[in-house]
Amino acid sequence: MSDKSHQTEKSPIDAESVINNVRERYGAFATAGSSCCGAQTSNCCAPEDVATQLGYNSIDLDLLPDGANLGLGCGAPLDHLVLQPGETVVDLGSGAGIDALIAARKVGPGGQVIGIDMTPEMLAAARKNAEAAGADHIDFREGRLEDLPVDVASVDAVTSNCVINLVPDKALVFSEISRVLRPGGRLVVSDVVLDGDLPEAIRKNVLAYVGCVAGAERRERYFEMLGEAGLGEIEILKDVDFLEMIEKASPAEVLSLMEQAGVARGEVEGIVRSVTVSYTHLRAHETMTG
Repeated sequence: MSDKSHQTEKSPIDAESVINNVRERYGAFATAGSSCCGAQTSNCCAPEDVATQLGYNSIDLDLLPDGANLGLGCGAPLDHLVLQPGETVVDLGSGAGIDALIAARKVGPGGQVIGIDMTPEMLAAARKNAEAAGADHIDFREGRLEDLPVDVASVDAVTSNCVINLVPDKALVFSEISRVLRPGGRLVVSDVVLDGDLPEAIRKNVLAYVGCVAGAERRERYFEMLGEAGLGEIEILKDVDFLEMIEKASPAEVLSLMEQAGVARGEVEGIVRSVTVSYTHLRAHETMTG
């Protein structure tokens, strides 16, 4: 487990309040069987439309059990990992299991997938979906991304889809990723970053935080924290306007989020970006004990 001496970065919202709200909202998504990334609207987008817009392969989606795709995320990072048979991969914020199930087919029965999530309802849904798929080489574990229940230098690859931005202490998450990856291991993550400052009304809005926007970090600081964790040289694989991408699947999604925060669409236009980035673990481990 990680060293708790790491100092938490300041957030405009109380960290534990954020975490509790994230757990509550994502638990509701799991129970409902779908999500619009935080918006509460009767015109909610269909999960398959969102996943397709994010870049998921239609064949992968068709092979999933019902309920594995909740329409969450801001990209499709898994294909960029180029997983090989027999590898061990960790999915951070595994939700109902969409990426873990796709990864399980890629690594095969000789590999292992570890899904980490802090929401009991999501874990229950993911385990049910894995059982339906016959994927007994997936291990869904309850835990926080700031303290991963994974041994030191024990995995070949790590992925995450629009979850790290929900964690107030992102530097600690990156430190944990560095800890569990083997030297030369890979990380590919889709996440939301900022190319400017958000309006105060959104930065201090917990609902917007849970809705994938207010928790986002400035691009330069996000990449800086990755470098500080020893995660190697950054390669940007995809970089698009996040709100524009979501609007294509569900215009009501963005409108609802803006209305709830009391902010006009133009005030955030071009600021919120969805990026998919890759890194190679460069730092040698000083200790090999978990």
